[in-house]
Amino acid sequence: MLDGAKPLDVGIPAQVFTTRASMPYEVRVCGAVPGLVTGGDGLSYHVAHGLEALVWADVVFIPGYRFPDRDDPPAAVVDALVAAHRHGTRLAAISTGAFALAATGLLDGRRATTHWHYTRALAAKHPLVRVDENVLFVDEGGVLTSAGAASGIDLCLHMLRGDLGVAASNHAARRLVAAPYRSGGQAQYVPRSVPEPLGERFAATREWALHRLGEPLSLEALARHAAVSPRTFSRRFAEDTGYTPMQWVMRARIDVARELLERSELSVEQIAADVGLGTGANLRLHFQRVLGTTPSEYRRTFARGE
Repeated sequence: MLDGAKPLDVGIPAQVFTTRASMPYEVRVCGAVPGLVTGGDGLSYHVAHGLEALVWADVVFIPGYRFPDRDDPPAAVVDALVAAHRHGTRLAAISTGAFALAATGLLDGRRATTHWHYTRALAAKHPLVRVDENVLFVDEGGVLTSAGAASGIDLCLHMLRGDLGVAASNHAARRLVAAPYRSGGQAQYVPRSVPEPLGERFAATREWALHRLGEPLSLEALARHAAVSPRTFSRRFAEDTGYTPMQWVMRARIDVARELLERSELSVEQIAADVGLGTGANLRLHFQRVLGTTPSEYRRTFARGE
């Protein structure tokens, strides 16, 4: 936590990667030195750990903080982040925490994002960073960044999904009363002077589709349920989710298949039929394309008791 740390940005990773018996994580909060950290929005924090915690950590989150375009992080913080990354620690920035991560030079030549209000400032201050203002989060492997506060939940669930599988991520999302999956490529916001009153209708259509993944689902059927034209549905759906309707349906089917692979002993053929992908060969094809692995390898990695 840096001076001016935003309370929601601090709380999100602490609550997603919660220290509890069902989760294989331990959360520690640190500052440049132990003691009082003056936060943003009227709050201050007493942190128990200093930068030695970065040597211990497998993942380090950098919450957003106030005035990132004016204030550089302390040199000791920058050095500790670089050293942690060198030893294989993942570094993840929420919102304006991207400025502190960029100060390390580790984002040079890489894609990154931050809160939409600060994207131009980040690009100006760190011109070697490829700033993308139109996404919720960016995963560049060892360094990850997310947009404004709530998108930190999306980034954390994305990381949890990679660590423990989709069932654990979905469980955490339910605990947080959060959307279980939002594309990192989804737009941060859609600028409109008068919002179109379709959000609830489209959300209902997505929910309707999730209960019918084993059935044929066409663009026309989805648009018909939302009571709009296929063209309007496609445009607004992409704005809302970051995917075309059929890309979203495929991702939803793959996610259900992942959970069945993790939590059941059903065959690949049966899972393919249950999620609407027809054959095991079709499931393997899309699994490889979306996740870069096979259903069997995925099951070996994430099945219970493994």
